[in-house]
Amino acid sequence: MNMPDPQEVANAWMSQFSDPAVWQTWFKLPDQAAPANPLAGMLKDSGVKVDPVALAALEADYLAKVGALWQDFMSSNLAPPADRRFAAPEWQANPMSALAAASYLLNARFLTALAEAVDAPARERQKISFAVQQMVDAMSPANFLATNPEAQKQLIETKGESLSKGLANLLSDMQKGRISLSDESAFEVGRNVATSPGEVVFENALFQLIQYTPSTATVHQRPLLMVPPCINKFYILDLQPENSLVRYAVEQGNTVFLVSWRNPDKSLAHTRWDDYVETGAIKALEVAREISGAAQVNAFGFCVGGTILSTALAVLAARGDQAAASVTLLTTLLDFADTGVLEVFIDESQVAQREKSLAAGGLMPGRDLATTFSALRPNDLVWNYVQSNYLKGKEPPPFDLLYWNSDSTNLPGPMFCWYLRNTYLENNLKVAGKLNVAGSAVDLGAIDAPVFVYGSREDHIVPWHAAYASMRILNPGNAKANRFVLGASGHIAGVINPASKGKRSYWTNDAKAKGGKGAKPPEQDAWLEGATEHKGSWWPEWAAFLAEHGGKDVKARTKLGNAKHKPVEAAPGRYVKVRAD
Repeated sequence: MNMPDPQEVANAWMSQFSDPAVWQTWFKLPDQAAPANPLAGMLKDSGVKVDPVALAALEADYLAKVGALWQDFMSSNLAPPADRRFAAPEWQANPMSALAAASYLLNARFLTALAEAVDAPARERQKISFAVQQMVDAMSPANFLATNPEAQKQLIETKGESLSKGLANLLSDMQKGRISLSDESAFEVGRNVATSPGEVVFENALFQLIQYTPSTATVHQRPLLMVPPCINKFYILDLQPENSLVRYAVEQGNTVFLVSWRNPDKSLAHTRWDDYVETGAIKALEVAREISGAAQVNAFGFCVGGTILSTALAVLAARGDQAAASVTLLTTLLDFADTGVLEVFIDESQVAQREKSLAAGGLMPGRDLATTFSALRPNDLVWNYVQSNYLKGKEPPPFDLLYWNSDSTNLPGPMFCWYLRNTYLENNLKVAGKLNVAGSAVDLGAIDAPVFVYGSREDHIVPWHAAYASMRILNPGNAKANRFVLGASGHIAGVINPASKGKRSYWTNDAKAKGGKGAKPPEQDAWLEGATEHKGSWWPEWAAFLAEHGGKDVKARTKLGNAKHKPVEAAPGRYVKVRAD
């Protein structure tokens, strides 16, 4: 089943800009004489089976709500919808706009329930629900000038200037090939994002290694090596001083090294997963140990960076080298049994199609990856900006996180295809000995180090249950030393939650795995049931974990690198400044 691409839907919208026929085709206002929903008929005519009893109940409920809606409309008693897209007073000031919003929401609820009632395996039903939700979100009356009273009022008040600016914004974004989420002129990598002081102390064709300048008189003997995802730029961990996880780690007395992945071009079109492990993570571990003089490091991986790092540590373990004194994994998947909504993009046919086009060489464009992630939150990352930038002619405000979000990276085709098949599709990585990487059999359970695993409760990319599953894979010989922390919010906002802000909350459960060697931690839901909520950031919990495994305190070095690995250039380095587009 082909998934609708929200960017393509947006482009289709752009080509018509505000054609009310589009709205009328998909979501007609309910008519008491003919209340059938057009998309419902399309879904039934497609051959997809829906339980007749469930369908009859849905239709009866729909007809009852249509009748009630018309009664409320005729009596001027339409209640304001509980949806922020229609929260502005203009929607209620115009009775037809109020009816349009209420009708849309009624049809949307019916279609969503209809998709959920489809008689199909769970995975296929999820795909159908996702596709229907994409269309539902795209056809909101807020997305069209002809049915958006806020945009119409703006048009009148500005004497057409808002429409003129909106068209200019539209043309500019069409040239970029993406929707502008932030005022990109407000930021520059190395000037006001990614500003933590340090030096690039090593580089190869795949990455640069940054060593950050200590800010304390003494540091923990063991350094901290941070491996961010290669799907995004590393500076999500070093946005600005007040929300920089890198700076926080330095301030806690850690000698911090960080991998800055290169944004692949054609010269890396044949790079494999093995290369990211051997030439990437393993090489970074080697250099960090050589410069620090420590036999082991505190190893840190974020998202797919954590998957790469864990694979690298397992490869080293197979070679008889336990490189990590501790392992931190933030929103990382090692067990891919539950990948949430991302499952809709991955099945045998889709992976085989990618392999046919990319496995022998080529690049997975960063723009395509960004579009995939936007599809998970289209109202927030697509349609919100269609309404604001194009319909109302507004400029997006500066926002460092959204600037980073638009700074996408490419991926080498062979590496990407290996990753899709062996993790998301076949879930091979968690099986001891199933995979051979860089010449060694991979057994994640052979990594002999305590782990700190973090998951975000509202994460739609790495569901927290899936992040917790790493607790049952890693360090099985000493499970009592492992620690799991659950944070509030999502994949990024949950992680970037500065300790100084005192925002949000997190959960811990001090109950240890019971029994001796091979003891397992409690199941996910049992863990949460016994967990305690704490206000504020989880960062201090992590800092205490690092200090526990950091070794003795030693005098901080003022000179970065060493005789073998001399500074190449100042942080953040040039690799991170290369844009995919």
